[in-house]
Amino acid sequence: MGTDRSDRTAPQPQQEKKELKRGYGLLALLGVILVIAGLVGLVYTGVATLTSMVLFGWLLLIGGVVGLAQAVLSRGSNYFWLAVIVAAIDLAAGFVILRRPEASAEALTMFAALLFLTGGVFRLVGALVVRGANFGPALVQGAFGILLGVLILSSWPGSSLYVIGTFFSLALLFDGLSLVVMGMGARRILGLVREDEGASGPKEVDGVREAAEKRPAPDQKQSHN
Repeated sequence: MGTDRSDRTAPQPQQEKKELKRGYGLLALLGVILVIAGLVGLVYTGVATLTSMVLFGWLLLIGGVVGLAQAVLSRGSNYFWLAVIVAAIDLAAGFVILRRPEASAEALTMFAALLFLTGGVFRLVGALVVRGANFGPALVQGAFGILLGVLILSSWPGSSLYVIGTFFSLALLFDGLSLVVMGMGARRILGLVREDEGASGPKEVDGVREAAEKRPAPDQKQSHN
């Protein structure tokens, strides 16, 4: 009976490892798809910009509908009107973006350039005033933010055709690379664990058997006594 139970429970760790390996393989495959999408977006930045704006508009519409439904379900609470206002703003913004994606891309590019510019100024001034341990990196980040904001604003609104698409494609590219590295690294670790278990398993079993054979039986101990 003991051998039957051990035979039934033995394949379970191997099956779990196979499932984990398959899951990490799918994760790496998703990373490859994201990397390809990021590279295509870097080549066709205009299409990537319009695609990202359409996706952003649909996300706002879906979020507005979900927020409005939650507000209706919790209409007796104190934050009912606040939830309704936020949902209405999301719906209106999503409708405007889907109606005019080019103009929305121009406005969003202007907003991003102002963020880069103001963030770079604050980092640069803070680095010059504080002069802490991270003085060099903070100074470089501030100068880079100011330069990027000035470059975007100098070619606006023409820069709106490629700025958002470039950022969106770079985000897809780096996220895909991280997923590929994580999936392949996890599969390699699982393979090494399986090889270690295969190499050490029979030796441990033989060691247990030898110890059991060398150990005297209870009847032999009583007879010696």
